Amino acid sequence: MSGVIEKKQQLVEEITEKFRESQTTVLVDYRGLDVASVTELRKQLRDAGIDFKVYKNTMSRRAAEAAELSELSESLVGPTAIAFSKDDAVAPARILNDFAKENEALEIKGGVIEGKIATLEQIKELAGLPNYEGMLSMLLSVLQAPVRNFAYAAKAIAEQKEEQGA
Repeated sequence: MSGVIEKKQQLVEEITEKFRESQTTVLVDYRGLDVASVTELRKQLRDAGIDFKVYKNTMSRRAAEAAELSELSESLVGPTAIAFSKDDAVAPARILNDFAKENEALEIKGGVIEGKIATLEQIKELAGLPNYEGMLSMLLSVLQAPVRNFAYAAKAIAEQKEEQGA
């Protein structure tokens, strides 16, 4: 009997650690998805480096309380799968939101963003943001703009002086 309790305690500790280490955690109800759809979703999440698992709600509730996220208990009802992302804060929200648009059976229940409980609206807002590479590209574009504009202005002045000199 104590062996079973130890395994459950280890599982709760594992889930608690995932809640604490993840930048973003998203809870979804996958009821109504067929096996092929779930397999495709798991593949997309795995390719993005996201851990996607189904745990018993009682274990997840205990882990949420241990991670000081007790408000999540309201979302841990019925079939619940949890997506944990350590590296990319946007990816789980984006992938799950896009998948939910294509598959009405998938329902986003709630989540955690950077250690704080997130509403459904916040998760959808996060899903609309570009990924890390997209944000980096936008930043570089903004940083290059002044240099590019200066180069264009210098070229225009040089061409104007050439025309006046000729």
